[in-house]
Amino acid sequence: MTTVTTRPPSPRATGRKKRPATDGGIGRYILIRFLLIFPTIFILVSMVFWLMRTTGDPITAALGGRLGPEQLAERIQAAGYDRPIFVQYIEYLGQVFTGNFGTTISTNRPVSEILVTYGLATFELVFYALVVAFIVGIPLGMVAAYWRDKSADAFLRVFAILCYATPVFFSGLLFKLVFAVYLDVLPVSGRASTGSELQMQLLPNQTGLYTIDAILTGDPTVLGDVLEHAVLPALTLGLLTAGVFLRLVRTNVIGTLGTDYVDAARSRGVSEFRLVRKHAYRPALIPIITVIGLQIALLLGGAVLTETTFEWKGLGFMLSEFLKARDFVAVQGIVALLAVIVALSNFVVDIIAALIDPRVRY
Repeated sequence: MTTVTTRPPSPRATGRKKRPATDGGIGRYILIRFLLIFPTIFILVSMVFWLMRTTGDPITAALGGRLGPEQLAERIQAAGYDRPIFVQYIEYLGQVFTGNFGTTISTNRPVSEILVTYGLATFELVFYALVVAFIVGIPLGMVAAYWRDKSADAFLRVFAILCYATPVFFSGLLFKLVFAVYLDVLPVSGRASTGSELQMQLLPNQTGLYTIDAILTGDPTVLGDVLEHAVLPALTLGLLTAGVFLRLVRTNVIGTLGTDYVDAARSRGVSEFRLVRKHAYRPALIPIITVIGLQIALLLGGAVLTETTFEWKGLGFMLSEFLKARDFVAVQGIVALLAVIVALSNFVVDIIAALIDPRVRY
């Protein structure tokens, strides 16, 4: 008997194309996401410029009631605001992309200096808020999934709704009233007490991050004072995001518990608690990572009210001060920086999500 060996048809014979290799998928994904940063920043910066100019030139808006017509005209001409608006727009874009945000009208300080000085304070606050969001939202989301459709689950779902539905300024005032006024256990405002700030100012190389500067002083009381001042602002801003994380973790853990591999583990006698803690926990974190970029924007928006409520002198606090002074040059610089931060944060989060879950880049 003759044995006939058959070979699988080649792609040319069948007319099918080979599936492209996926090795370059992540590279193309990163490149596309990186290129999208520039139009995003361009659109946001342009919107800020044109919206700020709907009220007229910045000099008239800030000093219109305090200078005479001649002095006002001189200031406008010296600043170049008497030129066509489109010429000012092109010049503004050139300055922004070179890192020059102009000089504030109310304080006559370079805007870039203000961004560096107060931006570090906002970064520190957002970092603390994210720590609170992770510590509160993820474990409670797992608890809610474990006690699904029971009283504990119902309570935690209501708690999550209250967290992200309560205005930041209201929860901040409530925390101040309870912990700073009634109980008198935490500071009411500021980033540190006067004594601690003076001690940190003596450092030869200040970082601007009070936590690190407090560690560099070598005095535990300074570090404790800085952390005490950060508790209430971090809770106020962090609970806003913790509610979102709680709901996401609960929903995704419940969904993961219904998958085949979890059913197989359950059939082997694995306890429900271990299923939640070991098998369903990590897959549920992928959606958390994908929404962190959106939550950064939410935190930066909430930082304006949080910093104003607790007199935490960061970009949000200064933004409110410059808005009161109608210093639109400073406002443009701060909002432009926040737009850049949001765009870069989303880029980093997209890359992390693509590395964790390959389905994201297809």
